[in-house]
Amino acid sequence: MDELIRILSYFVGIAAFLGLNLAYLGWVERKGAGHIQRRIGPKDVGPYGLLQPLADGLKLMSKQLVVPDNADRLLYMSAPVLAMVATVILFVTIPWGENLVPREFDYGLIMIFAVASAAGLSILLGGWASGNKYSLIAGTRAVSQSVAFEIPMLITAITIVMITGTMNLNEIIRSQSGMFWNWNVFALDKSILMPISFLVFFVCSMAEINRAPFDLGEAESELVAGYITEYGGMGFGLFMMAEYGNMMIGASLTTILFLGGWQCPFGLFPGPHWFLLKMYFLIWTIVWIRWTYPRTTLWGLLNLSWKYLIPFSLVNLLVTALFIKVF
Repeated sequence: MDELIRILSYFVGIAAFLGLNLAYLGWVERKGAGHIQRRIGPKDVGPYGLLQPLADGLKLMSKQLVVPDNADRLLYMSAPVLAMVATVILFVTIPWGENLVPREFDYGLIMIFAVASAAGLSILLGGWASGNKYSLIAGTRAVSQSVAFEIPMLITAITIVMITGTMNLNEIIRSQSGMFWNWNVFALDKSILMPISFLVFFVCSMAEINRAPFDLGEAESELVAGYITEYGGMGFGLFMMAEYGNMMIGASLTTILFLGGWQCPFGLFPGPHWFLLKMYFLIWTIVWIRWTYPRTTLWGLLNLSWKYLIPFSLVNLLVTALFIKVF
C-alpha cells in the first residue's frame, strides 16, 4: 500500500511539474526570442504575458483535429501521442535529488536511450502518415539526423560509464560528490578530453531533439513546416509539448552525466535545487542558441556528425580507456 501511494504521488508530481514546465518554456522561448532580437514578445495576456500559455492551450484544445484525405488515419493520430508518451516515460528515470527519483534503475542510462528512440520514430511516423510530400521528406531527414547523432552521443555516454563504473543515474551523480572539479566535465585526471566531450554531448542532444540550428525536421523555409505541416489543434500541441519535454530530458541528462546532478558546486547542501538550476541554465542556453544562429544545411549537419563528432568520440573513448588502465 505504501509503495502504491508513493508511485501515485510521484505520478501526480511529475504530471504537475511537466505540465507547468511545458506551458511556460514556450513563454520563456518567446520572451527570450523577443529580447535577443530586440522585440518585446508576449505582453498583453496577463502581466508580462504570463497568461499567454494558458490562452494558447485553450486555443489548441478548442480546435478540431482534421485528418487529411491522403493520410493514414490511425498512424496520423498515433504519432503525436507516441511522441508525448515517450517523453513522459523518460521522466520516471530522472533523479532530481538523492532520494527524489520515481524509480531508480540499475540500467537507467540504457533505458533513457532506448525510450528516446521512440521520439524519432514518432516524427517519421507523423511525416509518413500525413500523406504530404514535404512531411515525408522531413521524416526521412529526422531519421538520418537521429541515427547520425545517436552514435557519438552513445559513445560519449560509454566513456562516462567507464569512468564511473555504473549505468545507474543516481550512482553516476554520487560519483561526482565534493567540489565542482570532481564533476565529470572537469575530470581531466580520467581523460584530458572530457570538457570537449561535454560539448559533443550537448551538441548531440540539441540535434536529437531537433532544436535550431539543427531543426531539419521542420525547416520552414524549405518544407513548409516539415513533419507537422498537416497537424493542427492538439496534434500540433502534443508535438510541441514533446519537443519541450525532450529539451528538458536532454538538459537533465547532460546535468547528470557531466555537471554533478543534484550535487552542490562547493560540496555543501546538495539537493534538487542545484539540479533544477543547472537544468534551466542549459535550457536557456539552448533557447539562446536557437535565436542566435541560423539553421544549418542537411549535408553540413550530417558531415558534422560523421566526419567530426563520431571520430572524436571514438578517440575520446580510447583515451579514456588508456587513462583508466594506466593511471
